[in-house]
Amino acid sequence: MATTRLLRIGIFCFDDVDELDLVGPYGVLNAWAERSPLRPEISTLTADGSGVRCAHGLRLLPDAAADEVEPLHVLVHPGGPGARTLAADPAHLAWLHRTRQATPLLVGVCTGALVLAAAGLLAGRPVATHRDAFDELVGYDPTLLADTEARYVDDGDVVTSAGATASLDLALHLVARLEDPAAAQTVARHLQYDYNPELTV
Repeated sequence: MATTRLLRIGIFCFDDVDELDLVGPYGVLNAWAERSPLRPEISTLTADGSGVRCAHGLRLLPDAAADEVEPLHVLVHPGGPGARTLAADPAHLAWLHRTRQATPLLVGVCTGALVLAAAGLLAGRPVATHRDAFDELVGYDPTLLADTEARYVDDGDVVTSAGATASLDLALHLVARLEDPAAAQTVARHLQYDYNPELTV
């Protein structure tokens, strides 16, 4: 009998998203989904279901529009140049607020944290982001606690990461958290990635 897909993870995509912020977590999480008895469902979402052009030219066709998916267990928000546009977009910030109310775990990758901060979702929390974006981050919310050293920061129902390749460590941490550390190591071995969680926080 097939296992019912109960664990739904959505990765939000947008014009000028950084490819590595998006593809890093997507690749890790899909490698996990192919091996896990939990059978997590990994979906890419855009605001209206239309395709997007990423920061370095990659074109992407998402699985669904953001408002068409069933409630998520995890929402992953990547960064990139387009994150600044979204941080100033009232409609997107309002969507984040609505989605947050029904989503147990919120994840900001790299400068995706800027958008979460602009939406007021990181107040008083420890937060990681790209090393060059901390001044911007604190500008959106001076109450948050910027962690300039960690590859990722897990603050319970919100997890954020530093830039670029830190997205791989973040995604493997999510696998360890949502299933177990052995599952994360299995995925890391499959991807031939040298993953040592003790060195990433």
